[in-house]
Amino acid sequence: MATVKNLVIDQGTTFSLTITVADANGNEIDLDGYTARAQLRKSYGATSYTAFTVTISENTTTGELTISLTDTQTSALKAGRYVYDVEIVAPVADGSPVTRVLEGIITVTPEVTR
Repeated sequence: MATVKNLVIDQGTTFSLTITVADANGNEIDLDGYTARAQLRKSYGATSYTAFTVTISENTTTGELTISLTDTQTSALKAGRYVYDVEIVAPVADGSPVTRVLEGIITVTPEVTR
């Protein structure tokens, strides 16, 4: 089951969040060979989305990955509520199972200075 974490993103700013992926016992997952993906959408059924850049730490044994958006990407978001999730994909040798590791609601606060 994914961890639920609600986020606030300020429109027009660079956003970055580092998370640690752990198993049910709290042990960090070695992300060697894994890929990861993350998106935010206005609603669960929306077809358009904004993709986060997802970077897995060079030291894969820490289970750390970072999701980020540029200031250009956050400027393009309308202020309001969105949903998001982060998924990891195991190496093919593991059968490529996809695991959702983080999910929640994002509130985009409006930018004043442009």
